[in-house]
Amino acid sequence: MNKRRILIGLLTGALLGVLCIVGAQLRYTQTLEPLYLFAFWFNRVLIGLVIGLASRCFTLPKAILRGAILGAFVSFAFYCSTAFFDTTGFIAGIIYGMIIEFVTFKFSK
Repeated sequence: MNKRRILIGLLTGALLGVLCIVGAQLRYTQTLEPLYLFAFWFNRVLIGLVIGLASRCFTLPKAILRGAILGAFVSFAFYCSTAFFDTTGFIAGIIYGMIIEFVTFKFSK
């Protein structure tokens, strides 16, 4: 287990989760519940943990593809809980999975 990779994944997920909260608040005109925003943030942290726990890929393209798949898998759980309402958030989870995998690939050698 690569502790550095896990830590980088968690931190990147947490930072991207804050970005997701800001984006969600800008997209919706109604006030979003704090629990919803926390769940949104936590979903991104969870993507970071899952990617951090995965072993390092040998090539960057494979790593980014795996990040997209893991991001989609984890984000789908949150997407289901919103009754398939937040498609933008689901797609962002796929993109953030790719970003988290890229960052962990570059900085966890």
